[in-house]
Amino acid sequence: MTKTIGNPLTWLAGTTASASRSASDAADALGSEITTPPEVRQLDMDDVRTALRKGLADFTAFRSDVFFLIAIYPVIGITLALLAFNSARLPMLFPLAAGFTLLGPVAAAGLYEMSRQRETGQDPNWAEALHALRAHVLGPVLVLALYLMGIFAIWMFAATYIYNITLGPLPPLSVTGFLSDVLTTTAGWQMILLGMGTGFVFAALVLVISLVSFPMLIDRRAGIPVAVMTSVAVARRNPRIVATWGLIVAVSMTIGMLPAFLGLVIVLPVLGHATWHLYRAAVPKER
Repeated sequence: MTKTIGNPLTWLAGTTASASRSASDAADALGSEITTPPEVRQLDMDDVRTALRKGLADFTAFRSDVFFLIAIYPVIGITLALLAFNSARLPMLFPLAAGFTLLGPVAAAGLYEMSRQRETGQDPNWAEALHALRAHVLGPVLVLALYLMGIFAIWMFAATYIYNITLGPLPPLSVTGFLSDVLTTTAGWQMILLGMGTGFVFAALVLVISLVSFPMLIDRRAGIPVAVMTSVAVARRNPRIVATWGLIVAVSMTIGMLPAFLGLVIVLPVLGHATWHLYRAAVPKER
């Protein structure tokens, strides 16, 4: 029988039913029948070097696709910087840039999927990678991303509070005046030390809960609780390696912000692919 388009009410009903099924699948995927995280491996510096080498190889293989995938990242960074200047929120520029890196694991979700497909012998592109983030994957990833965005918001609130009790609460009159106050006054150095100490806590928290959780959610139907517990288990068993990895990420992202966040076009995909391979080294494949 020839299939016709049908009337608008029929189309609307079909579209609504399809959306409902997708939403239901995404909601069901937030949990998992698995109640305990898998065993995790002991890591060493060879695993870190191997992950970085494989990450660079993936970046080279997917260069054009990767550029497209993460093009929005430096654009958002530049937008945030301009917003800080235009809204007289200059003191928040550095916290914005530093806190923005907390969202890196979210931006790298498509990169994890591309690395996953490549290790199975496929030759994926960005469209296939995004298509693979279907409902049972996308739901948990988005929910965990919301948690990271919440941490980012709390960090910005903390940074504002630190500025208010040191150099604030009035905004600076000029860029040069602000830099002078930051670098040559006691209050400025108090702001730097308090900000760096608080930022370290936020960065460590995000590193521990997201190091392997995002790759794991893409790799298997583990559910958010198990994925986060697995990430914590990796950090607990490998504190020195995880701390080293965090330092590598922090330094690389800092370099990548120069000039004007555009270096992230290279840094982010390499780190994203490398994080997938570090996950593979830390968490055994499903049998």
